[in-house]
Amino acid sequence: MDPFQTLGLPRRFGLDLKLAEGRHLELSKALHPDRYAGAPANERRMALSRAVEVNEAWRAVRDPIKRAEALLKLSGLESEVGETREPKPSGAFLMEVMEAREQLDEAKASRDVARVDGVVRDAKAQFAESERALAESIDPVLEKGGDVAQLRAAIPLLGRLRYAARFLSEARNAEDDLAGI
Repeated sequence: MDPFQTLGLPRRFGLDLKLAEGRHLELSKALHPDRYAGAPANERRMALSRAVEVNEAWRAVRDPIKRAEALLKLSGLESEVGETREPKPSGAFLMEVMEAREQLDEAKASRDVARVDGVVRDAKAQFAESERALAESIDPVLEKGGDVAQLRAAIPLLGRLRYAARFLSEARNAEDDLAGI
C-alpha cells in the first residue's frame, strides 16, 4: 500500500500534516458506513475496505518513523528498512544516548522535576533535529527522481529518529511519573 497515493498526497517526508489530516477526514467522511447503509453488500464491503486502507494510510503518514519507512520502502529499499535491518548507529551517537539516559535516571532518582523537564526539552530538540535531518536527506532526492543509492544514506538517520523517539517517550514518561499522572 502507498499511503501517500491513498490520501492523495505527494511522496515526501516534510508533509503539511494539517493538509494530510484534512484529506484523511474528508475521505473518512466519504467512506463512512452510514453513507452505504442502503447500498448492495459488495459496495458496503468495498467502502469498508477502502476506509480501513485510508485509516492505515493516515497512521503511516502522521508518524514520522512510519512515514520515512514508507518512503524508503516505496523507493525500493524495503529489504534494508526496519529496526532489525538498519545499520547500528555510530559509537559517538550511542554515547550521547547513554549520557542522556544517565541524566534522566539521575533526575528521576533525585525526583528533580526541573532536571527532568530539561531532559525532556533536550529530547524534544533531538527528536526535531532528527526529523529535520531526515527530511533534508529524503525530500531533495525524491524531488529529483528518487535515486536509491542516495536514499540509502537516509537509513542511518531513520535509526537516529527511532532512538530519539524512544528516548523522548521515556523522558515524557518520567515527567508524567514525577507529576503523578
